[in-house]
Amino acid sequence: MKRLLPLAAFVTLSLAGPAHAGLFDDPEARRQIGEIRQELQGLRERLEASSRGQLELASQNETFKNEVAKLRGQLEVLLYEVESLKQRQRDFYVDLDNRLRQLETNRAATTPPADPAAESGDYEAALGLLKEGKYKEALTGFEQFIARYPSSSFLPGAHFWAGNAALQAKEVASATNYFNAVLTNWPEDPVAPDAMLGVANSQQAMGDAKSSQDTLKKVVERYPTSSAAQVARQRLGVRR
Repeated sequence: MKRLLPLAAFVTLSLAGPAHAGLFDDPEARRQIGEIRQELQGLRERLEASSRGQLELASQNETFKNEVAKLRGQLEVLLYEVESLKQRQRDFYVDLDNRLRQLETNRAATTPPADPAAESGDYEAALGLLKEGKYKEALTGFEQFIARYPSSSFLPGAHFWAGNAALQAKEVASATNYFNAVLTNWPEDPVAPDAMLGVANSQQAMGDAKSSQDTLKKVVERYPTSSAAQVARQRLGVRR
């Protein structure tokens, strides 16, 4: 195959004027000129395609950056909500425990146990396990307390907290039994409204939404001024 004319030679010849006009009548020269034009056209098309590709890539990168920023914002919001929920749960346990402890202390003053220090220590130990999130260990602790101190003034609270520990440990049937024990044996105890609310929670955990709603209504009817009734109204969507 004959060697193509260099581009510089082609340009020089094209500027030479009529003296070299005969060159363009040469079929070989025309073929070479056509190939050069095709190469130039192909090069221009490749450059244009490359430019478009770079623009598309830059646009995609910008889109990805925006999506990442959006996801980071959503993650921060979710993390904040989780931490807030954990804090509210801790505050609830602390507040409820303080109220129950005060009531139980007053009750214990009128009916002193055989060994107040041991009884209080065992009760405190079980509560400590519950606060630490060791639900199964806490449940065992309350069960041992109930068996060890059958006449204790702390029994209503022990059954109530045992129900909460069981519910958190996914032992829903056991939780229901402990909550119902409070309602059966100590229906007027300060923990009774919360125990009935615990029954509703257990029913909801078992997928029995209708029974749970009925129990929430009973909480409002039987203990209308309790904090448990306020929670029940909120869940029922009922204004006081």
